[in-house]
Amino acid sequence: MNTLRLVSLQSGSNGNSYFLESGDIRLLIDAGMTASRTVERLSHVGVDISSIRGIVISHAHSDHICGAGVLHRRYKIPVWLTQGTYRHVTTPSKIARKLGKLQEPHIFQAGETLRFGDLTIETISTPHDAPDSVCFVFDDGLVRLGIMTDLGCCFLGLGEVVETLDAILLESNYDEKMLETGAYPEELKQRIRSDIGHLSNVESAKLIQKHGKKLRWVCLGHLSEQNNTPEKTLATHQKMIGNHLDIFIASRYQCTELPILYH
Repeated sequence: MNTLRLVSLQSGSNGNSYFLESGDIRLLIDAGMTASRTVERLSHVGVDISSIRGIVISHAHSDHICGAGVLHRRYKIPVWLTQGTYRHVTTPSKIARKLGKLQEPHIFQAGETLRFGDLTIETISTPHDAPDSVCFVFDDGLVRLGIMTDLGCCFLGLGEVVETLDAILLESNYDEKMLETGAYPEELKQRIRSDIGHLSNVESAKLIQKHGKKLRWVCLGHLSEQNNTPEKTLATHQKMIGNHLDIFIASRYQCTELPILYH
């Protein structure tokens, strides 16, 4: 029986990385933790780092890419990233120094479909404030799974993609009232709320409410530590979409194992 398995190794501004398994294909989606922590989290869910076939990067922010260089060089894991992301992390900067040199990276264009055996990865351009940022849909021919964080906003065409999915890991970054009354400077608040920032709990819930009729489950991720709580996130979604859908919260501090998608 074919399956798609997703484990959130960690999700939040303190580091994002997701393990995806389809048949004998094992991938890391983003690598925003230290290499040692990534190896430890994988081991916790029964996965040896030597079995990882590739690291696929969504964008160039440190909390999504900072660990990729060490994993790539130490364990000989190939890296896939967009041209804009590669250009950004090879221009002298703090993130470039942290990442280090990538040997023969696989460069793709946003909108291109990547192939790993029977698994395809659709790459979708997002308006988040990072060069050439993308989100992903994983398709093994029978099941479709989205990993969609750092979206910027509910951009044109996003809902139509969500309507095709069987499950989704979706950002639900902030509670609007907590952000408004919190300690962040006004400039940062405006950036988070803008079309190049993040989705709020309400925006995420509206997206699922309108377009998530096919979903078996949703996992809400990339929650802000200062401007959100798991309880507020869950309550907002349950209020808006009801209790008919299984809803999970991806932890900022530990692995979150999600239901395996069987055919």
